[in-house]
Amino acid sequence: MFKCVVIDDEELARMLLKSYIDQLDFLEFVKEFENPLEAMATLKSGTIDVVFLDIQMPEIKGTDFANMIPQNTKIIFTTAYSEYAIKGFELNALDYLLKPITFERFLKAVSKLESNIAKKEINNKTTLTVKSGYDLHKLNIDEILYIESDSEYVIFHTSNKKIMSNQSLKSLEKTLDAAIFMRVHRSFIVNITKVTTLKGRDLILTDILIPVSDSYYENVKKELF
Repeated sequence: MFKCVVIDDEELARMLLKSYIDQLDFLEFVKEFENPLEAMATLKSGTIDVVFLDIQMPEIKGTDFANMIPQNTKIIFTTAYSEYAIKGFELNALDYLLKPITFERFLKAVSKLESNIAKKEINNKTTLTVKSGYDLHKLNIDEILYIESDSEYVIFHTSNKKIMSNQSLKSLEKTLDAAIFMRVHRSFIVNITKVTTLKGRDLILTDILIPVSDSYYENVKKELF
């Protein structure tokens, strides 16, 4: 649930955005403000996830007010003037909505909230929990060299241990961060940060050779070398 604040000097614009927010179950309308300066206490509380911020307002321009908003609060600019778009993106806004705002365009903007959070969670994740029998093992992602398929199991290989888990390589692949792990063979996924050499049809991870199958070879060569 993303907590939302609307700041706009036009009442109709505030009403429209509130109606859009109320239609989506992952958004929660918190408050609306006509004067941006009156919103400071609410924004500084650190509880607001996204602010819909008009640019052209009498008290202060939204592009100037944006510099006063906590960095963890996402900004979606709203304005009737398209010439502000570049300035909005220079301020690292999540999106820019040009009035009159359609619900379809609004939905496209707020959908970026979920993808943005998801990416952040993936990038911040440094461990992987692996179930082996009745035990749960927490592995540092940086420790994992490669993952090998063995019938109905997968084996996580680190430099000093192996952990077997009852799952398929195909299902596991969908949950792994593609920026770190790559499928190179029907039986192998490698940690690409550990790869040093492509020798013929083998990848070398320090002193370990992992075969690359024909169906993955071109992609491996393109992405890693």
